[in-house]
Amino acid sequence: MDKLEVPGKFDRAAHGYDLLVGLNPGYHPALRRSARALGLRHGMRVLDLGCGTGASTAALVLAAPGVEIVAVDASAGMLDRARRKRWPDRVRFVHSRAEDVDEGRFDAVFAAYLVRNLPEPDPLLRRLKDMLTPGGRLVLHEYSVRDSAVSTAVWTALCGVIVPAGWLVTGDRSLYTYLWRSVVRFDGATALRDRLRRNGFVGVSSSPSRGLQLGVVHTFLGHAPEQEQQR
Repeated sequence: MDKLEVPGKFDRAAHGYDLLVGLNPGYHPALRRSARALGLRHGMRVLDLGCGTGASTAALVLAAPGVEIVAVDASAGMLDRARRKRWPDRVRFVHSRAEDVDEGRFDAVFAAYLVRNLPEPDPLLRRLKDMLTPGGRLVLHEYSVRDSAVSTAVWTALCGVIVPAGWLVTGDRSLYTYLWRSVVRFDGATALRDRLRRNGFVGVSSSPSRGLQLGVVHTFLGHAPEQEQQR
């Protein structure tokens, strides 16, 4: 499956997405830990890029009451599911490709399970750096197993459950086979940290999620340069 097909595949799989992720007991706690890494404070403006059905948006709402959240996704089907849920007035949903977002500047950007699905991640990362206020934080919540044979084996074993479960719930095997393959082929944690630095982020670090997803899901943090460093 080509990466350009991913939004359309999610349109068709949206009806079963919340059920499937709900079967993973670590899914939502891991998102909340990554959201807290943004260091959000009241009054900040946050971009939730690739928000899906709103799981990442909910993590941001819990991380900092009083922040403005612009939640964006390229899949109309996933956004429709997200909009049906109850949200504070400070949450707004936008249908757009990540590359086409035009919503001004942000104090922080959260992107969960997004970068791996982009045909060209580097141009978007450079654009996100420019969309952040000086010193603003980017957090990527992402699968990354390539640095470890053990993590790759764990991920493949997990997909022995994920792929048939996704097929059963949505009737589409291809999206979940793509999920397995895309994670195996994606950057290891070292390469993704280097990618962030190469595209202008500073203070880059990463840490693995705890529990069942240990070594499979990671929190990646990068900062836009402070203003004096840009001169």
